[in-house]
Amino acid sequence: MALRTVTAVPGVPDHPTVRLGRLGVLLVNLGTPDSTSIPDIRRYLAEFLSDRRVIEVNPLLWKLILHGVILRIRPPKTAEAYRAIWMTETDESPLRFHTRATAEALQARLDPAAETVRVDWAMRYGNPAIRERMQALQDEGCDRILVLPLYPQYAASTTATVVDEVSRHLRATRWQPAVRTVPAFHDDPAYIEAVAAGIRAHLATLDWEPEVILASFHGLPKRYLTMGDPYHCHCAKTARLVRERLGLDADRLRLTFQSRFGREEWLRPYTDETIETLAKAGVKRMAVVMPGFVADCVETLEEIALQARETFEHAGGTHFTAVPCLNSGADAIGLYETLVRRELGGWWDSADRG
Repeated sequence: MALRTVTAVPGVPDHPTVRLGRLGVLLVNLGTPDSTSIPDIRRYLAEFLSDRRVIEVNPLLWKLILHGVILRIRPPKTAEAYRAIWMTETDESPLRFHTRATAEALQARLDPAAETVRVDWAMRYGNPAIRERMQALQDEGCDRILVLPLYPQYAASTTATVVDEVSRHLRATRWQPAVRTVPAFHDDPAYIEAVAAGIRAHLATLDWEPEVILASFHGLPKRYLTMGDPYHCHCAKTARLVRERLGLDADRLRLTFQSRFGREEWLRPYTDETIETLAKAGVKRMAVVMPGFVADCVETLEEIALQARETFEHAGGTHFTAVPCLNSGADAIGLYETLVRRELGGWWDSADRG
């Protein structure tokens, strides 16, 4: 397979120039504001919280609440959280940094010269946008594109909304590329081993051993589960497989859910309540791993590493650590290489792999 350029078609002298023959791989993460300024935070939250996959309530009522209350009150608090974890050296969030670094490292691993495979990255909310990067890949000659949502566990509010946005781009495209989507990889052996390896490596740096490890996943309203969303089951299976891989029992590695807001019931048990309860019950040493997040972000670095630590210590705990996410390390790149090579099967034959 090689990049080809079509500049003319017999009998159609004004045919537009078309490039084709490459494979595109698009990594998609949740999103990030462009800066910690209030306007940028408000713009990001408005896009994120306007997605009807994310907030499944009456859209007219929610629009009034979002624009009349939330976008007036929440941006300053969210900006403060982002400032606590912002990477000043590169002036960006950790999520953007690691997503970009992952794409660059995966490109180098798969096809350094990008002769056959072109790896790019996008954010579902914020920049760079999915539509922009899908079009850029096609402009570079990618007539087949593999989309990899960076969510190990499937949820309608994460994976599905990525597919929705890709579909919206395709609906506006005259010459559509062929598109595949990588399925949830919550129980993939390469993913489970990468998470377990990260836990082992981090704990090896400590001079103490945790009594309890929490596997904390982002929460969802409980009704999403009863409506048929498989997310809870995927999280439970991930936690069980990681537990088995590390040789731990259910008391030593526990499943919890974080980041809830609003008044309705979310998936239980809640991470913050569990941390406080365990500390008050006498647990002094705790580690928290967040397997649902492939890259560190405000939910892992501010909510867990900072806020959860404070909760634990205030309730009587003495030793607390947050296990880093896979980020853009070797284990992460190895995982994505495994997924991409498998899902490109039939598009990328052995000769093209070199």
